[in-house]
Amino acid sequence: MRGFLIAAPSSGSGKTTITLALLRALRQRGINVRSAKSGPDYIDPKFHHAASGQPCVNLDAWAMSPAQIRGRVPEADILVVEGAMGLFDGAPPDNRGSAADLAAHLALPVILIVDAARMAGSVAPLVTGFAQFSDRITVAGVILNNVGSQRHDTMLRRALAPTGIPVVGALYRNADLALPSRHLGLVQAQEHDGLNEFLDNAAKIAAQSIDIDHLLSIASAPETGPARRIPPPAQRIAVASDLAFAFAYPHLLTDWQAQGAEVIPFSPLADDPVPDADLIYLPGGYPELHAGRLAANDGFLNSLRMAAQTTDIYGECGGYMTLGQRLIDADGTAHTMAGLLPLETSFAARKLHLGYRRVTATKGPFTGTWAAHEFHYATTLSATGTPLFTATDAEGVQLPDMGLCEGRVSGSFAHLICPQGL
Repeated sequence: MRGFLIAAPSSGSGKTTITLALLRALRQRGINVRSAKSGPDYIDPKFHHAASGQPCVNLDAWAMSPAQIRGRVPEADILVVEGAMGLFDGAPPDNRGSAADLAAHLALPVILIVDAARMAGSVAPLVTGFAQFSDRITVAGVILNNVGSQRHDTMLRRALAPTGIPVVGALYRNADLALPSRHLGLVQAQEHDGLNEFLDNAAKIAAQSIDIDHLLSIASAPETGPARRIPPPAQRIAVASDLAFAFAYPHLLTDWQAQGAEVIPFSPLADDPVPDADLIYLPGGYPELHAGRLAANDGFLNSLRMAAQTTDIYGECGGYMTLGQRLIDADGTAHTMAGLLPLETSFAARKLHLGYRRVTATKGPFTGTWAAHEFHYATTLSATGTPLFTATDAEGVQLPDMGLCEGRVSGSFAHLICPQGL
């Protein structure tokens, strides 16, 4: 197996689109290609899956140990890893968890995507700076994005020639390569009606604009190791899974299943009653976009309320809000939720909460200390009762307690990634 990591100087440079185009182009060549996404991300991996036809894994150099990361590398002929944000952007204070960290842990070459729309000769010092900044990684190639013309292409390549870093591709400015987005990122893959057509077109452009054979020659064998599985929290786990509850990390579900747990999906949006289980898990997602429909789904809500008498229930971010009493959507309309936690949340006055967390619980289904992250715009109007987690941020600064625990029902805004010490 060989692979490479796609990164950029900053967000918005075109990493995701180019990654998707390459995944589909490699798949069309009949290559067994798999992908990974750096850091905490639920949306991009679904697009990766659609492009390659194979599940994408999250590899998080902040939340996972190097051994954990190497044990999660999927088997394939070619591995394509997509970085997050800029190449060296990670958590404070030392940018741990960056795409560069991940490339170093896996010993993968970096392909740097440069948005060249507003530069010419300046591309050379930019690329040189990124290539020379750290001796832990190797910037082995450049793909130029948003090139304006053939003349612009020639100017950029001439500027980069003295660096010795090869230009393996140049994508010209093209409105057909834009994907729709919303407040948490791209519109989900399963909501994109024309996704296959988009991916096929992107692959065609990539095949014409990128020297894929050259790119494959740059790829090298990643460092791998034995898998370290996360223990399941219960034997039978019912997992909400639909457009409102789509943010469950695949590595958690696959780890639980690999150790004999039964994972049972159900759809609150379809008004499915909660399956018989030892744990009911409501992951994050976009319940605020479907709050009226969820509030009207008595089959789901009543079965959830009944299950709370005998079964552990855990809600994460969007699932946590659904377990509360009321959810106010962006239009200011209040919707009655399950009422199992003394919680009211609102999207009418949005505020971004973002960052890595270390959370510790002594009760609920996820006890001990976990690496986690928080990413939401919801405002907590009221939350009374027993907190679930003590928490610190990425720098170890103590944060207010997170979440709630009432009887067998618990949850918080934290997305759990990996238990400490695994």
